[in-house]
Amino acid sequence: MPDSSKTALILTGGGARAAYQVGVLSAIRDMLPDAKTNPFPIICGSSAGAINAASLATMSEDFDFAVTRLIEIWDNIHASDVYRTDVIGVAKTGLRWLGMLTGGLLVKTSPHSLLDNSPLRAFLASHLDFKRIDSAITSRALHSISITCSGYGSGQSVSFFQGRADLEPWQRSQRLGAHVKLTVDHLMASSAIPFLFPAVKIHREYFGDGSMRQSAPISPAIHLGADKILIIGAGQRNTGENYRVPGERYPSLAQIAGHALSSIFLDSLSVDIERMTRINRTVNLIPEETREENGVTLRPIDVLVISPSQRLDHLAARHVHSLPWSVRALLGNIGALNKRGGALASYLLFESSYTKALIDLGYRDTQERRTEILKFLEISDPATDATA
Repeated sequence: MPDSSKTALILTGGGARAAYQVGVLSAIRDMLPDAKTNPFPIICGSSAGAINAASLATMSEDFDFAVTRLIEIWDNIHASDVYRTDVIGVAKTGLRWLGMLTGGLLVKTSPHSLLDNSPLRAFLASHLDFKRIDSAITSRALHSISITCSGYGSGQSVSFFQGRADLEPWQRSQRLGAHVKLTVDHLMASSAIPFLFPAVKIHREYFGDGSMRQSAPISPAIHLGADKILIIGAGQRNTGENYRVPGERYPSLAQIAGHALSSIFLDSLSVDIERMTRINRTVNLIPEETREENGVTLRPIDVLVISPSQRLDHLAARHVHSLPWSVRALLGNIGALNKRGGALASYLLFESSYTKALIDLGYRDTQERRTEILKFLEISDPATDATA
């Protein structure tokens, strides 16, 4: 890959679905002629994707090791590493919600979330060394990293980024970029799925999941100077087929919640990719000389999207039994343990049986597109060279 290339990696949200990203990265690592060199100098993440992004950034001076470490983490993860699964912890938040719904007679304070994700903070603090981001930037293994959060007070999508000193912040309608030193707080805020996990206060404002109100998920990578972008999605690949499933029963609370989360994590990305495709088409119709003469700053940006070939809610439904019984009891009451409510479970199923299946799926999906990915990364295929 040329040294001048600024290839960005965008890791989207999706709770436990983010394990799929690790499978994709593992396959890409195995394709590289030099697995130690980071092929993505610009890394952008939101929600659970922000955690993977930060992990890559802190270890970007050795991409091989970074991916290996991510695989180890997701291969051995348990729900208790992310949120409290003990009976007392689950019952405490559950009773608070019940008390609030009964008019607040049973509780003195309103609950902040359905689940207590305090274990995640300790987990991240023990696994990530944020000081290594500056080291990677200095050694030029990393150009920049962006973590996107959503401000509950301002309604703005804020991309907190850390990178080279000459990088300028930006501001557009309802979205902005702020040059900061990233911390665990930024990851906790970006991955705070609404209703499920509590918001996090950064400076003057409370922030939640970065996928909320993120109308332009590709934007941070472009502002940071990317000339090509690889996006790893968390929803099933669009095959162009539209189908409707007959529904005789009223949707369960879990089904409605899963639908809402999917709209947060998936819809804006799909729209932004379509918009980018249209812009690229238009820009390519204008000769480069003409663009320069007229001061047109738009430039074509190569975008490649890798997303699951299977429905992850159906995959999650086959693994919900691996959740602790206290969590199964909580989710079972709202219909999240069956195929129809599997979408909600697919975001919360931080158990190795499910995450390993996601990693395997990501690896297979990526290997099937080997030729396309090598071309995108401008890497010659050894197999093709040998044949030639």
